[in-house]
Amino acid sequence: MTDLDGSVDTLRVELQQWVAKNAPKGLRELIDWRLRADLPGSAGSLQGEEELARAQEDPLFKEWEQRCLEARLVCPAWPEEYGGRGWKAPQMTALDEVFYQAGLPRVDRVQGESMVGPSIILHGTDEQKDYYLPRIISGEHRYCQGFSEPGSGSDLASAKTRGVVNDDSVTITGQKVWTSRFAIANMIFVLCRTDPSATKHRGLSYVITEFTPGSNGIEVRPIRQITGAEEFAEVFFDGTVAPLSGVIGGLGKGWQVVQSTLGFERAAAGRATTMLLQARERELEQLVQLARSNGRHKDPTVRRELAWAKTQVTILRSSWMRTVAEVAAGRNPGRQMSTWKLGWSEYHLRLGAIALEIAGTAALVRPDDPGYAVDAWQDVFLAAHSGTIYAGTSEVQRNIIGENTLGLPREPRVQDGARS
Repeated sequence: MTDLDGSVDTLRVELQQWVAKNAPKGLRELIDWRLRADLPGSAGSLQGEEELARAQEDPLFKEWEQRCLEARLVCPAWPEEYGGRGWKAPQMTALDEVFYQAGLPRVDRVQGESMVGPSIILHGTDEQKDYYLPRIISGEHRYCQGFSEPGSGSDLASAKTRGVVNDDSVTITGQKVWTSRFAIANMIFVLCRTDPSATKHRGLSYVITEFTPGSNGIEVRPIRQITGAEEFAEVFFDGTVAPLSGVIGGLGKGWQVVQSTLGFERAAAGRATTMLLQARERELEQLVQLARSNGRHKDPTVRRELAWAKTQVTILRSSWMRTVAEVAAGRNPGRQMSTWKLGWSEYHLRLGAIALEIAGTAALVRPDDPGYAVDAWQDVFLAAHSGTIYAGTSEVQRNIIGENTLGLPREPRVQDGARS
């Protein structure tokens, strides 16, 4: 990878030495940790989330988790006073790279680490920090998000979920949608309207409560996707009682907290990108192995397509490491992010088609049984299509690159029924 500075080089060596000394024997062989099925945007991974969840319950993983906790390698981007190490993007990238090269998992608290914890650090009271933060680090609290609603996706400030304030609680009633991590979560952070008479931005509150499907008025309805997986769900609240002590930032001040959380989410997406890139590299390695095992590598067309894929992955890695260097230098890499998003999503879309060509008949037969599971390479092909839509469609990214980076004329827009 690109050398960022001497301190990061030193850190990388120290991490390699720590890993060599502390990795439990046999942990690498439990599953291929480098495929990272738990990542945002990892739909289509060759590794299922159920397989990952089983591996994370293995005693070897638990031993590794404890050693990472003792070394403060869980939530290391948090400030030291809250249990972290205060690491920035270059240090976090070094950590991810070292663990990936060793074939080992990073103990990640996902939304608790990247979104909720930093929001509590910024907006929470001392009591809230003392209560919630240690439980995120330990893994006792596992979070999912309750922001989007059927009519409030991009415009979160128009959320209609109600929160009625009582003496020491908030009673929540409403619906959320596109909630990920619901299957493993036991906590949820909810945006609700506690003051319907206030303007839409001022009447919102950010509430943390236990996530208990089937009790306390919480109902979960998983959303089945084209791959057969259920990564997202609708969540219904019917008189769910949340503690008033779980209101972060104060009643009616939820919008400020939400803005911070979304900012932290964007920053986390950047860090997750390093690991997602690593997973894509591993995926390509396995596709090459498949081509060799079934003889398709003898086809010059297949060899050409695999050479293209290797070239694209190398370009993506170089592009991303340049972005990391920009962040390390204190510069805003905003324009590069559109190029990166377009590049990896379109790459994965084409890779899915290449995979079906190499895998052959097994990847082309449609499974029809109830509760079917698609072939691993079918999953890559089907899920890759969503990558060109979420987090900004490919069409939108092309407009951004053309207008903001290349200085091309703006795309004609429709205003009041007329093109402008």
